[in-house]
Amino acid sequence: LSSVHPAIQAAIDLTSGALGGAACVLTGQPFDTMKVKMQTFPSLYKGLTDCFLKTYNQAGIRGFYRGTSPALVAYVAQSSVLFMCYGFCQQFVRKVASLDQSAPLNELQTATAGSLASAFAALALCPTELVKCRLQTTYEMKMSGKITKSYNTIWSVVKGILLKDGPLGFYHGLSTTLVQEVPGYFFFFGGYELSRSFFASGRPKNELGPVPLMLSGGFAGICLWLIIFPVDCIKSRIQVLSMFGKQAGFIRTFLTVVRNEGVLALYSGMKATMIRAIPSNAALFLAYEYSRKMMMSALETY
Repeated sequence: LSSVHPAIQAAIDLTSGALGGAACVLTGQPFDTMKVKMQTFPSLYKGLTDCFLKTYNQAGIRGFYRGTSPALVAYVAQSSVLFMCYGFCQQFVRKVASLDQSAPLNELQTATAGSLASAFAALALCPTELVKCRLQTTYEMKMSGKITKSYNTIWSVVKGILLKDGPLGFYHGLSTTLVQEVPGYFFFFGGYELSRSFFASGRPKNELGPVPLMLSGGFAGICLWLIIFPVDCIKSRIQVLSMFGKQAGFIRTFLTVVRNEGVLALYSGMKATMIRAIPSNAALFLAYEYSRKMMMSALETY
């Protein structure tokens, strides 16, 4: 791997990350929609089953896939940048730790590289995540009487943000996204590597089959969401409700939610997220690892 030109390696990581991000979204989108609805409007739903039935009655199966296009753009962009920067950050960690550039990293070093990479990925994720969250809660915002029927397409949401806040409006919730992503992806990549080490039992990790990879990906997703879920809830509130006027920052929004709705409101939609985390992250890492392996093999053959 050390003989591969850095630009080619970056292109392979970027492409593999994009494929992984697409697999993640297509697998978990219905649960993501219910998560965002329950985080933003917890008083409208008694639980996951109630949210599922109400969403289905409102718009049928299509209701669960509102925001899929921006979600695909969001997570393909995020995963592309994440895994490309992950490669660069691994090299940075090797340099700081005075390791050879082809030396394997331990779990702590891998987790650190993933955490650093997530800061760059947040810049790609924030704008598209904002549009996705607003599309997913279109029905609830109509019910509140604060938006009209025109705010139900990607373009109407994008145009509304541009007219109201300009280009910087797409970065509502960026600081919260960073607070969420940087520690979250430390545990995400750390959990993935710990799980792979467990299944490898001394063998090379790159020889693991699809089932251990999927289980490791599912475990990584659980580690991520257990850490970041309350912060993600605040981020969803800020991104959706900022369209109604100047929205308070992270600390004030957090205190308002806890004071008015209680601590448990920060965990609205947790069940949907945990159910989604396993298959979606299993699909992400399976697509990432296998596409990367295929491209590296093709490069060596060439």
